Amino acid sequence: MHVYIEDIGKYENQAVVIKGWLYNKRSSGKIHFILVRDGTGIIQSVIAKGEVDDKVFDRADKITQESSIVLKGMVRKDERAPGGYEIIAKDLQVLQTAEDYPITPKEHSIEYLLPLRHLWLRSKKQNSIMRIRHELIKACRDFFDDQGFINADTPILTPASVEGTTTLFPVDYYGEKVYLAQSGQLYNEATIGALGKVYCFGPTFRAEKSKTRRHLTEFWMLEPEVAFLELDGLMELAEDMTVYVIGRMLKNRRRELETLERDITKLEKIQKPFPRITYKEAVEIIRTKEKDFKYGDDFGAPHETIISENFDRPVFVHHYPAGLKAFYMKRDPDDDTLSLSVDMIGPEGVGELIGGGQREDDYDIILRRVKENKLPEDAYQWYLDLRKYGTCPHSGFGLGIERAIAWVCGIKHVRETIPFPRMLERVYP
Repeated sequence: MHVYIEDIGKYENQAVVIKGWLYNKRSSGKIHFILVRDGTGIIQSVIAKGEVDDKVFDRADKITQESSIVLKGMVRKDERAPGGYEIIAKDLQVLQTAEDYPITPKEHSIEYLLPLRHLWLRSKKQNSIMRIRHELIKACRDFFDDQGFINADTPILTPASVEGTTTLFPVDYYGEKVYLAQSGQLYNEATIGALGKVYCFGPTFRAEKSKTRRHLTEFWMLEPEVAFLELDGLMELAEDMTVYVIGRMLKNRRRELETLERDITKLEKIQKPFPRITYKEAVEIIRTKEKDFKYGDDFGAPHETIISENFDRPVFVHHYPAGLKAFYMKRDPDDDTLSLSVDMIGPEGVGELIGGGQREDDYDIILRRVKENKLPEDAYQWYLDLRKYGTCPHSGFGLGIERAIAWVCGIKHVRETIPFPRMLERVYP
């Protein structure tokens, strides 16, 4: 009976078949101890001379790292074994012998491992990160689905920019220039008119010539948008989602977090309420470390780190100067120099996790902004229509999945948070 290693505890004292790959092995003369992984876990098998056919014992002696195998044996509980169970082998078949596997158990540099990403994913640490990624995405979806949101997918090919024209990837679309999507937000603003509460989740693209540990050129973003929601309500939504997601990580992925040697006590502090400070207050915090920082300047990674050092949980920074935010951001009715925008900066120097705000809902104002920013009016005509036919206050945000995973896992660079990272000078494999 073929079973998966993650379910092995259900089959104590039963004969099972494990199909997988050799992770590692050691020998003490008449006994081979082999570690087998199948993608769901790793288990130790004991192959003893005299208790199996000599050919089976010889195969176990010669088997190489990452060879694909079929292992048959009895499941035995043993607290000393990895995972608390081991298999007393009766038979071992080798499906394919892997020769000269390039990633050995010793330490390797990132520069060596990145071109071997297709194989590096098999390691215990990378396996744990991918499982956490899966759980985080599912938790986000579950949160919004349970709140009555509708997943409304948005286009990857778009005629218009969301985050500025300097970071667009152009694509020839049957003779017409279009772009890889920077965000699904503008289309979310259309679907809320039909569905009320929506989210989209998909790949987004930024042609930023950045080599920082926080940036990828292709990354995934979760973007909710809500009709009749204003800035304060948006911060509450982001706060509730974050607490829910971290709770799921602690409940369902504690083993993976321990594999990564993550300090779980820091995640356990992620509870409501999150502090809320204005951009002006954030500037004063930055000036305690960087006295020359000027009001009106945007925050870079060092500035976000300074802010985060003052809090043990995410902090909302709101009411940025209008000039720092996109054309669609609504202005503060009491101070036109400020926008009704918000960023959620994560703790431990992870940087901005969420960016969003209240959208401008007045037709004349949004038309003026399109013109001021020298955007092609015809490409935004449909977007302008949204302000002509049933406009209303509305808000939304974007959560960068890779940065969120890096924070949860406690790893410094986002390149390990996605199966195949795309960076400024890397599109292989």
